[in-house]
Amino acid sequence: MEQTIHERRLGLSGSALKIIAMVTMLIDHIGAAVLVRYLLGMQSRIGSIEAYNQLFTLYRVLRGIGRISFPIYCFLLVEGFQRTRNLKKYILRLGIFAVIAEVPFDLCFSSKVFCLEHQSVMLTLLVGVLTMWGLSLLEARISDRRLLIPCAAGVILAGAAGAELLRTDYGYMGVACIMVLYVLRRVKWMQMLGGCLVFLWEIWAPVAFIPIACYSGRRGLKLKYLFYLFYPLHLLLLYLICVWMGTGHIPVI
Repeated sequence: MEQTIHERRLGLSGSALKIIAMVTMLIDHIGAAVLVRYLLGMQSRIGSIEAYNQLFTLYRVLRGIGRISFPIYCFLLVEGFQRTRNLKKYILRLGIFAVIAEVPFDLCFSSKVFCLEHQSVMLTLLVGVLTMWGLSLLEARISDRRLLIPCAAGVILAGAAGAELLRTDYGYMGVACIMVLYVLRRVKWMQMLGGCLVFLWEIWAPVAFIPIACYSGRRGLKLKYLFYLFYPLHLLLLYLICVWMGTGHIPVI
C-alpha cells in the first residue's frame, strides 16, 4: 500500500498535465495563427524559396508539437467530469467561456469579429461533457446491457452530430475521442490503448499519452480557471501580434 501511494506521488498531477497542454497549444497556435499568416503573405511577395521552405518546415514542427494538447484536454475533461462536485456549474462554466472565447477565436483564425464557419475547441469540450452526461444518465437508469448499448450508441452519435452541426474544432472526431476515453475510463491500460488508436488520425497526437500515462491522480496546483482564461487571452494576443505584423487581415480558416 505504501509503495502504491509513493508511486502515485511520483507521477504527474492534473495541473502538470494542464500546463503541458497549454504550452503545446500555444506552440500550435503560434504556427496556426501567426506563422501561417506570414507564409501566406510571403506568397504574394518575391522572396527566397529557401527561406519559405525553412519557415514552412518550422510551421509543420510547431503544428506537430501542438497535436499533443487536445488529447490531454480530452483526458482532463473526462477526469473533471468524474470528479466535479457540481456538474451543472461545470457545464455552465464551460458554456460561459465557450461564448467568451468565440470572438478571440474568430479574430485569430478568420480575421472576423464573428464567424459561424468554425467554432472554438471550447464548444467541442462542452458538447463532449453534455454527451458524457447523457451517457451517465443512461448507465444509471438502464441495467440491461442489450438495451444500454444501442441507447448509448445513439447518445454518442447525437453528440458527434451536434459537434458537426455546430462546426466545432475537431468536429465529430473530437467528441468521438472524448467518448472513447470516457467509456474505457475504468481500466487505465485500455483507456491509454484506446486513446492512442482513436487519435491515430493525427500522427503525433498519441505522443500525448506518454504524460497521460504518468498521471498520478493528484490535482496539484489549483488552476481551475487558468485554462479558461488562458484560452481566449492567448488567442487575442496572437491576433494582436498578427495585426502588428500587418497580417491580421489574412484569414487562415
